[in-house]
Amino acid sequence: MADFYDAKQTEEKFYKIWEERGYFEIDANKEIQEPNKKFCIMMPPPNVTGSLHIGHSLTFTLQDIMTRYKRMDGYKTLWQPGLDHAGIATQNVVEKQLLAQGITKESIGRKEFVKKVWQWKEKSGGMIVHQMRRLGISPTWSRQRFTMDEGLKKAVKKAFVSLYEKGLIVRENYMINWCTHDGALSDIEVEHKENKGKLYYLRYYLADEPSKFVVVATTRPETYFGDTAVMVNPNDERYKNLIGRKVVLPIIGREIPIIADEHVDMEFGTGLVKVTPAHDTNDYEVGKRHNLEFITVFDEKGILNEQCDKFKGLERLAAREPIVRELERIGNVEKIEDYDNQVGYCYRCKNVVEPYISKQWFVKKQIADKAIEDVAAGLAKFYPPHWINSFNAWMRELRDWCISRQLWWGHQIPVFYCDECAHEWADEGEPNECPKCKSKNFHQDPDVLDTWFSSGLWPFSTLGWGNGEELKNEKWFEGDLAEFYPNTLLITGFDILFFWVARMMFQGQNALEKLPFDDIYLHALVKDEQGRKMSKSLGNVIDPLDSIEEYSADILRFTLALLAVQGRDIKLSDEKMKLVRNFTNKLYNAGKYLLLNESKFDDLDKIEVKTPLGAYMQSRFYECVREVRENIDAYRFNDAANALYKFLWDEFCDWGIELSKASKASVAELGAIFKETMKLLSPFMPFISEYLYHELSRTNLESSASIMISRYPQTKERNLEIEKIFSLVIEAIVSIRRAKATIELGNSKIAKAYVKLNGDVNLSEASNYIALLAKCENIEFTSSKIDGAISDVSENLQSFIPLEGVDMSAIIMRLRSQKTKLGKEIAKLSGMLKNEKFVANAPSEVIEANKSGLANAQEQLKKIDSELMKFDK
Repeated sequence: MADFYDAKQTEEKFYKIWEERGYFEIDANKEIQEPNKKFCIMMPPPNVTGSLHIGHSLTFTLQDIMTRYKRMDGYKTLWQPGLDHAGIATQNVVEKQLLAQGITKESIGRKEFVKKVWQWKEKSGGMIVHQMRRLGISPTWSRQRFTMDEGLKKAVKKAFVSLYEKGLIVRENYMINWCTHDGALSDIEVEHKENKGKLYYLRYYLADEPSKFVVVATTRPETYFGDTAVMVNPNDERYKNLIGRKVVLPIIGREIPIIADEHVDMEFGTGLVKVTPAHDTNDYEVGKRHNLEFITVFDEKGILNEQCDKFKGLERLAAREPIVRELERIGNVEKIEDYDNQVGYCYRCKNVVEPYISKQWFVKKQIADKAIEDVAAGLAKFYPPHWINSFNAWMRELRDWCISRQLWWGHQIPVFYCDECAHEWADEGEPNECPKCKSKNFHQDPDVLDTWFSSGLWPFSTLGWGNGEELKNEKWFEGDLAEFYPNTLLITGFDILFFWVARMMFQGQNALEKLPFDDIYLHALVKDEQGRKMSKSLGNVIDPLDSIEEYSADILRFTLALLAVQGRDIKLSDEKMKLVRNFTNKLYNAGKYLLLNESKFDDLDKIEVKTPLGAYMQSRFYECVREVRENIDAYRFNDAANALYKFLWDEFCDWGIELSKASKASVAELGAIFKETMKLLSPFMPFISEYLYHELSRTNLESSASIMISRYPQTKERNLEIEKIFSLVIEAIVSIRRAKATIELGNSKIAKAYVKLNGDVNLSEASNYIALLAKCENIEFTSSKIDGAISDVSENLQSFIPLEGVDMSAIIMRLRSQKTKLGKEIAKLSGMLKNEKFVANAPSEVIEANKSGLANAQEQLKKIDSELMKFDK
C-alpha cells in the first residue's frame, strides 16, 4: 500500500468502473437477489437550472446509503433519477439570456422560445448530474427521466384529463396570489417576510355632510381606487351612527357605502377599514358577503388602469409615493406612521405578490380526501413520526390549488376551446377538430401547468403510468409499475413536505388508488456550526464540491450520516469533516498494519476463526452488524454510522490491532474480519471500503467484482464468554495504565503488576495481552490486597504496582506543593464569600464564579489527599 490514500484518483476511477459495469442497474445484483424482495426509491428531481448544494448532498447521501444497503441485501433495487423542468426558474434564465442579446420572447414567438429553452436544457441540464456523480451516488442512471420528456408528457395529460372529467379540475375566477412578473402562484409559493413599512391614515369625507370625514388606515394606499366600501365592526359604539351612510373617494369622487361586518378588528388603526374586494384576500370574502362591486385597478403586469385617474400607466408600487403626495396636497392624509407587517414575496423572483382576481385552473381540495383517510389509517409512516401532525394539519386546511401558470415553458394545459361553438374539452391527444361541431377552428389554452403538478406524478409517471400499458388487472399495470409501485421509501427535506410530498400523496392515491410510499423520511436542514441557515450574505455557505475536493466524497458522506439525527438540524463544519478524515486515516493505517504482517487475507466465510482474539473481534463484529442493520432499517442513519465508527476505531483499531501484537496468529483472522467490515461500511463510504477490501485481498477492482454487489454481512450468534474475558483484559490494561500514570510511569516498562479480579474468571492465559499493552514484564493474579503498592480500582478488578524501588520523593513533593497552593486558594475564596460586605456589593456573576472556583479547588484537594494517603501506606 502507498503511504497515503489518494481519494481523488480512487473515486474517479472506481465510479467510472461501477457505472460502466452496470452496477447501478436493477439486476446488477442478480446473483444474490432473493424472490419478492424489491426496493424502490425516487430521487427528488433537482431543477435543471440548479447545481449541487449541501441540502442535495444530504438527501442523496441518505438515499444512496439505503439503496446500496438494499442492493447488497438481496433486493431488486431501483433508485429512479431525474430532473425537473422548473418552469418559472428555467424560463427566467433563458429570458435573461435573450434580453442580454436584445431579444424578447415575444419577438421570436412561443414556438421558437421553447426551442431555445430546450437547447439551453441540453447544454446546461447535465451539470448537476455530473456533480451528483462526484458524490458517489448510485441511482439507475440509464433510466434517468425529465419532467418534460415524451413519456412524462403523456402521463401529465392523462392525469389532467382524468381529474378534469371527474370535476376535480375546474376553471374559475378566484382571488389568487399574483406575481406581476411570473403570474399565478399557489399559496406555498409565496414567502412571507417581515416588512418595515408605513401605515397611512386617509380621510374619506362624508357624502351627505362634506365638512366631516372618517379616517381609515391602510398599508396599500395605491389600491384605494378599487375601494367599494368602508367597513366598521357592528359592535363598535363609535361608528354605529355611520352605518348605511356614504363617503366620497378622494380624487375620483366615487361614493361608496359604510357597512358593518364582524371581520373588522376594532383595535387596528381607527377601527374603520377600506374594503377593496378585487385586491385583498379578506376583502374578497367581505365583498361576496355584502354583494359589493369588484373593481380591478391594475393589470397583470401591475400597471394602474383607467380607474386610477391621472395615475393610469404607473406601476402599482412606483405609484404609491406620488399618490400619497397628491392626497397630502388636497388634505386627505391624516397622518403616516411606521408600521411593521408581513408582506408576501414570489419565491422565485422575490417580487411583491398581490392578491388578484383572475380566471385560472384549479385542482379542487377534495382530491386529497382519500389520501388523508389512508394516512390516518397508518398506510404510510412518517419518520420522525411527528411530521404526520404537520401533514394532517396542512391537509385539513387545504385550499383549491391554482395550477395554471402564465408561462411558455412547461406542460401546456391540454384544454381546447372551439372558436365556432365555444365548446371546451380536455384531450390527451392532438385533436384536429371540435368534437361537438366538427369545426377546425379551435385553440389550446395558452397557460402551462404548475411545475409541482408534473412532479406530483413522479412516483408513478417515471414507472410508465400514462403510456398505454396493458392492464394486468383492473387496477395494476404490468412491468415496472407492478414491481415498484408503491415506492418503498421517500427521503427528502421537510421543507418540501407541502410543495411536493403532499401532492404526490394525493396524486398517487387518485391515479392508482394507493398511496405512493410506504415510508416517508423527512430530514432536517443542514446549517453551519453555529446553527445558522446557510446564506451568501452570511458567507457561511458550504459548497459540497469544495468539500469533496478538499476532503473526499466518502468524508462528506460519512460526516452527514453521523450528524443525521432524526428531527434535528445538522450543524456542519470543517472541524467535523476533519474528524472523519482522521477516521479514514485510521482505517488506512489499519490496512497497512495488517498487510505488514500477512501477504493477503481470505474472506471471513472461508476461514475458521481459532484464536481467542479472533473469536473476540468476530463476536464484537456480529454485534456491530446487528446495530448497523437495526438502525438503517429504522432510518437512524446517525446511529448506524456511529456503530461503525465505534467498532472500527475504538474496538478494532484501538484494541484489536494492538492486542494482535501479542498474538500474531490472530492477524489473518483480523484481516478477514476487517474485510467483512468494509462491506458493512460500503453504503456509507463506498470508495475507501472498496479500496481497502481489494488491497487486503491482493486483487483490484479492474479485474475483480465490486463489494457493492456482494452480500451484506449478516449478524450471527455472539460469543459472550470470550467477550467477557477480553473486556476484563482491556479493563486490566486500562487500570494498570492509570496506576502507572499516578506515579508518573505511564510510558515506562515496569517489572511487575498485580491484578485482583472481583469474580472467579481465569485470565491467566490472557496475561500476555495485559503484559504487552500495559508495558509490564510480568503480570500476576492475586486474591488479596498487595501492601506497599499503588493501586487503581475499576468496576470488576483492582490493579497494584509495587512501590519498592520507585523513587516517590519528587511525586510526593509535587503533590504537597499543589496541596499548599490549593489550601491558600480555598482560604482566599472562603474568606471572600464569608465577607458580608463583599457578598452584598459584588455582581452576581462574580459571586457565582467564586462559588464555582471554591467547589473546584475543594474537589482537587480531595483527590490530592487521596493520592498522598496511598503513598503514606
